[in-house]
Amino acid sequence: MNKLFLFTLFTVFTHTIMAQEKIVQTAGRNQLGEFAPKFAELNDDVLFGEVWSRTDKLGLRDRSLVTITSLISQGITDSSLTFHLQSAKNNGITRTEIAEIITHIGFYAGWPKAWAAFRLAKDVWAEETAGDDAQAAFQREMIFPIGEPNTAFAKYFIGNSYIARVSSEQVPIANVTFEPRCRNNWHIHHATKGGGQMLIGVAGRGWYQEEGKPAQEILPGTVIHIPAGVKHWHGAAADSWFAHLAFEISGENASNEWLEPVTDEQYDKLK
Repeated sequence: MNKLFLFTLFTVFTHTIMAQEKIVQTAGRNQLGEFAPKFAELNDDVLFGEVWSRTDKLGLRDRSLVTITSLISQGITDSSLTFHLQSAKNNGITRTEIAEIITHIGFYAGWPKAWAAFRLAKDVWAEETAGDDAQAAFQREMIFPIGEPNTAFAKYFIGNSYIARVSSEQVPIANVTFEPRCRNNWHIHHATKGGGQMLIGVAGRGWYQEEGKPAQEILPGTVIHIPAGVKHWHGAAADSWFAHLAFEISGENASNEWLEPVTDEQYDKLK
């Protein structure tokens, strides 16, 4: 058994240093500081302090994917894999994705290894089973599909969101679904002419807010017009799944600027 992975059972703290996430951990020193100080140093300061922290080269989500693939391929399915599965979940890998990832690994690394990994993954993503039932019930409320996990923009969302492309011709339209409490970061649609976005509520209950203005409730049929250059956010209410159609308004030199998250303190003021 590779002892290095056993010493990664710790709480990972991250903070931003010049736009790069820094991983800080002390498991090596806590568990082996007196017995093997050099090993502890390599574990804490090199493996995590340097390698895992090079997020400008490879993001945490991708590093989690590489790590769990490596562990499963070696047949390491103990508590170290549980920790890295939990980290993968925290880094944005969904239950649907981990099921597909382990299935794929099974064909290359061996079916028994995949079975062993699934036993651990089911526990890590267990609470999402109830969420899947709620998601299925929500899908029955609306005509548009929920779609696939919105992984491409997951780092700009708090909580899980899903996207289904409704149209890519004439006017690009997507149905965007948010789980309860999910919301995107503050952001601005830029354009030198035209541009912006329009939202139409489809199902559930959500919120839209422009900077400096009260939040506006979005219900099925609510239409929100967002001019270019306006800082805003939108997402689900705390007690409801929510979906809206997003219409991309054509414009010259259009771009999207993602800004800071909507904090829990800001969000929890909404009723």
